Amino acid sequence: MKYRNVGKAGIKVSEIALGSWLTKLEDTEAVDAAMQVANDAFDAGVNFYDCADAYSGGDAEKFLGTFIAQHTREDLVVSSKVYFGTGKSVNGRGLSRKHIFNNCERSLKNLNTDYIDLYYCHRFDETTPLEETLQALSDLVDQGKILYYGVSEEWSAARLERAERIISERGLHPLTVIQPQYNMMDRYIEHEIIETAERYGMGITPFSPLAQGLLTGKYRKGEPLPAGSRATWQADHQINDLLTDDNLDKVEALRGVADELGLTMPALALAWILRLPVISSVIVGAHTPKQLASNIAAAGVELPADALKQIDDILGFRRFERHVG
Repeated sequence: MKYRNVGKAGIKVSEIALGSWLTKLEDTEAVDAAMQVANDAFDAGVNFYDCADAYSGGDAEKFLGTFIAQHTREDLVVSSKVYFGTGKSVNGRGLSRKHIFNNCERSLKNLNTDYIDLYYCHRFDETTPLEETLQALSDLVDQGKILYYGVSEEWSAARLERAERIISERGLHPLTVIQPQYNMMDRYIEHEIIETAERYGMGITPFSPLAQGLLTGKYRKGEPLPAGSRATWQADHQINDLLTDDNLDKVEALRGVADELGLTMPALALAWILRLPVISSVIVGAHTPKQLASNIAAAGVELPADALKQIDDILGFRRFERHVG
């Protein structure tokens, strides 16, 4: 396993992180399987475990708290997020000082820990002054309840720039990390967000690196959907929207690149993201030890320049020269 700093901060995280968004906890068997994967990840060198207060109604945090109790806290980097409603109160949602403080305490209790390493705003809150949100997060750093804070979705480069102005004017603790969606099929952060992150020394820890499972290579044109795959979940529309003939053709071509390099499709997709120095860690989901091993295989892989060009040709993108050099 390789480790990287989170932006210009001193904290180091494993290149591959284990996320909790899709962790299955519906029965004892599922919980035991999830714990096995979490421990296997730790044994493989993963130190970064990502969660959120809204995942599984708080059960994901409680599960992670059980895992944390089995290990030395210093060995782990734990994250959570705040924004979504976790109760019926009118103040039980958003990024107000009240909701942030209430849910930070809730997360600390669920996680069975005294502090959260990385604390993200899960969405942007247009109903709360940005000054209030940033002050609350900085105050939590002062209190030692969180060590670093950051943001996730709906935070454009313009919003990040605005946040930086407020932080500078008020002398607040820095915004350290961003968690956007980023993968071969969704490269929107390359337009402005990466440049902003580099300018202010923010690290990026992207989620959905395998495009909802499309980039695992398990979906193939003209073949039935794999049993138990996300595309067979009735409530999951995102992956079904991605399963176009054009995308499946691209994945098939990418499979050829992976084969030439002796990599699995997931390892290729994750190593491609890790080609950028601004990426601190890639957050993956894994239900089985086999899936976990395939993801972890991306750590430390440096894709050759000709392979990167071939990938961009397949995807129909101009090579991102400024960042892959």
